[in-house]
Amino acid sequence: MKRLFPKLLLFFTHIIYSQTYTVYDSIENTPISYATISFGNGNGTFADAEGTFRFSKKWYPDIDSLYVSSVGHKELALATSSLPKKIILVQNVAELKEVIITAEKKRKYKTKKIASEVHNDYFKSWLPTVESEIAVFFSKTSQKSTKIASVYLPIKVESSNQNAKKIQSFSTLFKMQFYSNSNGVPGKRLSYDDIIFEVTEKDKSNFELDISEYKVFIPQEGIFISIQVLGYTDPDGKLQQTKKYSQIETRKGIVKVSTTFRPLLPFTDKISNYRTFTRRIFYKNRNWQRFDNEYSKSNNLIKNNNTNYGMGLKLFIYEDD
Repeated sequence: MKRLFPKLLLFFTHIIYSQTYTVYDSIENTPISYATISFGNGNGTFADAEGTFRFSKKWYPDIDSLYVSSVGHKELALATSSLPKKIILVQNVAELKEVIITAEKKRKYKTKKIASEVHNDYFKSWLPTVESEIAVFFSKTSQKSTKIASVYLPIKVESSNQNAKKIQSFSTLFKMQFYSNSNGVPGKRLSYDDIIFEVTEKDKSNFELDISEYKVFIPQEGIFISIQVLGYTDPDGKLQQTKKYSQIETRKGIVKVSTTFRPLLPFTDKISNYRTFTRRIFYKNRNWQRFDNEYSKSNNLIKNNNTNYGMGLKLFIYEDD
């Protein structure tokens, strides 16, 4: 109970000092789920499934502008001194998603699996934050039509304390997206729906996400599959609107440190080529970087050659092409 009280106090303080805002589509006048809210300094947060988010000048006194964006819409810059309760994003015709129509019929297929690389080493794992999106490349290994049935995601649910008697409970919301291969780098976002999924401490270390209903097919030039943390959820599975950064006082002044979320993502040295890319999604350019020495010379994962996230796939390869 003593540990619970400070958390409750922090939660109610956030509710008191923060205001709720909702992001809407300009044409359909419907909420935009999981819109990106950038602070203009490399930090940010997300709206929830209902398009709502909380912002507090008490929590972020140095932020004077918000940049609200979503795929298929023009980014909107707003002053934090006069934020409207209803934020309208204008559709961007050039980025509107194509409508993919796939005929439903029984087709014979063979199943192929690309094994994931799973381990339980805390010191070889990526600590996810809301700032980073991780993308992994998969080539098309058959000339036949190939659908992704499942994505295998290696996860580590425990903390660094291996002597803990009980695994601490958590529920984290992720977003999965798909990108074309543009000369070996993630390119245009492919026109599939975002896949929102939840991971808890009860899930297996080789988490299987069934995406067969989304009808994601691998293009001839291959595909990048990305995952991105949105944050922790409440008991009902709804994204919690909590502070994503802590302020640490250093000799150089106050520094914002990103909150890390569980599960951790095991990286591996078992994959010979570089196929993992990452980017900071709250920056304006949002450029992808290959996870190697060019990304960082001081990162411990890279220094020990753990440069790939060991994502795996289950594929349906159709025989009637």
